[in-house]
Amino acid sequence: MQTPHEPTEKSRAQVEQAAGLGLPHDQIGALIGICDKTLRKYYEKELALGKATASAKVAKTLFNKAINGDTTAAIWWTKAQMGWGETNTTKFANPDGSAIEGIQVSFVTPNASTS
Repeated sequence: MQTPHEPTEKSRAQVEQAAGLGLPHDQIGALIGICDKTLRKYYEKELALGKATASAKVAKTLFNKAINGDTTAAIWWTKAQMGWGETNTTKFANPDGSAIEGIQVSFVTPNASTS
């Protein structure tokens, strides 16, 4: 019979760090010699904390870039955090250039806010 896994401070730190780097659970488990099911059983807190800490660092960096004039970061922030999006308008016409009447086409994004 196999002895149950006993987490150590070292293994907890390794799991938190690896989770913060974005490693998949099976790879984190391999790093400390356990399967991903055992990993989730004993290290749920470290997995969540590692991911949250890394996400916070990335968010802080992105936010700082956005408020300091990085246009790409600002656009991404407004889309991801403020619900902004791009609007595409396509105009159709008859062969003679006159407006097509009586037809309306709308493109919508599923689950998008209508405000």
